[in-house]
Amino acid sequence: MDERIQLCMTTRIFITLAIVFLIEIPLKVYSESSSLPPLRTVEKVELSRYLGRWYEIARLPNSFQKECQKSRADYSLRDDGDITVLNSCQDIHDGSLRQSKGRAWVVDPVTNARLKVSFFWPFRGDYWIIELGSDYEYAVVGTPNRKYFWILSRAQTIDNSLYEAILQRAGQQGFNIGSVARTE
Repeated sequence: MDERIQLCMTTRIFITLAIVFLIEIPLKVYSESSSLPPLRTVEKVELSRYLGRWYEIARLPNSFQKECQKSRADYSLRDDGDITVLNSCQDIHDGSLRQSKGRAWVVDPVTNARLKVSFFWPFRGDYWIIELGSDYEYAVVGTPNRKYFWILSRAQTIDNSLYEAILQRAGQQGFNIGSVARTE
């Protein structure tokens, strides 16, 4: 009988901790981003034009791209209408290819500018297209909490004046442009 009571108490503690954890994370994210104005996205994204290869021009530093150079992303349409995401980079130490495959899906079908992306179930993150070249020659992607930010291009480089203008507009949206690093 004593073991059953202990098992019941352990189960209750586990369930309570899980509930607290599941409630605390969204509240923390909300409190971190609630002081920021809403992140503006582009008015419309034609997903068929957005698919293909993008080269990373710059990014805010993040843990999952640490020690990466020559980063790129390849987007392709899946049979179910979602998007396959294949991120690749070279390891800065030995030059080996590092890849991560994920799935993205549209959460705002009116604009197609707000997506979720997941590389490891059940974890997912925001992928909001906040700027896009008129010919889809470049794209700027960020998250509402301003923690993640990328400048992408169809070419491996972009004009420096365009780069500086993108950074200025990103700063007006609340991104810490002083921490943005160009991709090698």
